[in-house]
Amino acid sequence: MTRSDLVAQLAERFAHLTQRDAEFAVKTMLDAMSDALARGHRIEIRGFGSFSISRRPPRVGRNPRSGEQVTIPEKLVPHFKPGKALRETINQ
Repeated sequence: MTRSDLVAQLAERFAHLTQRDAEFAVKTMLDAMSDALARGHRIEIRGFGSFSISRRPPRVGRNPRSGEQVTIPEKLVPHFKPGKALRETINQ
């Protein structure tokens, strides 16, 4: 499902919402989630899952063309852990 699919489904399901209102709601929610993760907060949506930030330590890698060693710096990456209800729904 893409973002535009989600907007279309929301507009369909809730007749009082226009396409523009549904798009604004989805954008606002995703922006709020992105901002919270950028500030280092954890997001938990009961029955769906939780989003958090994981740290990838620095490491030494190799350039595939030349074979020389390259230092890869530390990274912060988003991590999603599905909730129990979501896992059960998918496994049915």
